Amino acid sequence: MKNGFCLDDQAFRFDGKMPLKQAIPLGLQHVLAMFVGNLTPLLIITGTCGLVGGEFAELQISLLQNAMLVAGLVTLVQLFSIGPIGGKVPIIMGTSSGFIGVFNSVAKTMGGSVVAYGAIMGASILGGLFEAVLGFFLKPLRKFFPSVVTGTVVLSIGLSLIGVGINSFGGGSGAADFGSMENLLLGLLVLVVILVLKNRAGGIISSSSILIGIIVGYIAAFLMGLVLPTTTVNAQGAEVTKAWVLNWSKVADASWFAFPKLMPVKPVFDLRAIAPVMIMFIVTAVETVGDISGVTMGGMNREATDKELSGGVICDGLGSSFAALFGVLPNTSFSQNVGLVSMTKVVNRLALATGAVFLILCGLVPKLGALVSIMPQSVLGGAAVMMFSSIVVSGIQLITREPLTARSLSIVSVALGLGYGIGANPAVLAKAPQMVSLIFGGSGIVPAALVAILLNVLLPKDSND
Repeated sequence: MKNGFCLDDQAFRFDGKMPLKQAIPLGLQHVLAMFVGNLTPLLIITGTCGLVGGEFAELQISLLQNAMLVAGLVTLVQLFSIGPIGGKVPIIMGTSSGFIGVFNSVAKTMGGSVVAYGAIMGASILGGLFEAVLGFFLKPLRKFFPSVVTGTVVLSIGLSLIGVGINSFGGGSGAADFGSMENLLLGLLVLVVILVLKNRAGGIISSSSILIGIIVGYIAAFLMGLVLPTTTVNAQGAEVTKAWVLNWSKVADASWFAFPKLMPVKPVFDLRAIAPVMIMFIVTAVETVGDISGVTMGGMNREATDKELSGGVICDGLGSSFAALFGVLPNTSFSQNVGLVSMTKVVNRLALATGAVFLILCGLVPKLGALVSIMPQSVLGGAAVMMFSSIVVSGIQLITREPLTARSLSIVSVALGLGYGIGANPAVLAKAPQMVSLIFGGSGIVPAALVAILLNVLLPKDSND
């Protein structure tokens, strides 16, 4: 065996035995690749629901703390499995960004507030159980989810999120200084740093480019606070703090250690949230099938087995229900880490497990959650633009995994044109029944996924397919 970062064959075997001195840095590399993405959806949805600052400051920190803890625990289940729960595949689990569009729609429909967030949690509990049931019957359903369908779903997820990333880039919705040069330049700085490190650096520096870019953004925001005015006047003429200013008192007030709180937000079961979220969990199952297929093909050079796919989807579902009990958004497979596995070929279970343990430890330190929660929206946007756009590229790669035929082109074109078009312009459903408008008008993900699945069933296959 070679020493240091020179790896032997054990790193490229799922059950290989590795010394901790090699496993730990490889595990941390996976955490660095997903750490920000694991917390970003929570920051966005709590912001949409108005659960930021004031009386909700402590709640948001608690939710961020729980998000890290849950991601670590669910990842361990995915890696090692508990009975049928878990696929025993090299997958890192975390808070899904695919639900952001639907959750944003639900929050706006219900007028924001803690009740809206509670409705999201209630819908996630039921939706996760529903996805777990789908996992048990995945083998006969697998034929309905070829790469052209999963790729279309992933592509529509990325497209639906790009607008959210740009909104953060400008300082966040409702910010008095939205679109100011300070916000735009801060977001641009983060984006440039990420691009340079991603394409010019190597190894762990390249893999952790998003985290490094955000750290640079924090430093820049701190320096800006020393030399630039930190307040502005809003539309009502009141003086308010600019969106990029760091609120260090929030970090100072947070404790160093705390146990996670069960049900920090009381679940609410409301049909306005349950219906669209339930459909989104079907979409998530399709995406998870794509992620597991991608990681086994890219890291192990083989197709995923039915048992791996079934166990992975069951873990996705039950992990999401478990997450909701702690006030955390659904936990699913992380596409960023699928790409990392495909690039490095490191699939060792122990290495990934060390990263999961690190996430659990982070979940027990509220100060870390507070430090993330004060992140300026423009800094978040600089990273989000890159992350969300990469999801679009992943969708394109899935679609083009097999040669494109007239049939597959028709599926992608109609699903994106009709399905995503309806989600992008929900006014077209203004005269439709309220439930139809709520399910299909919230984001482009749900209609695009359903159209892709339906066309895959209805369109006849030719010899090339």
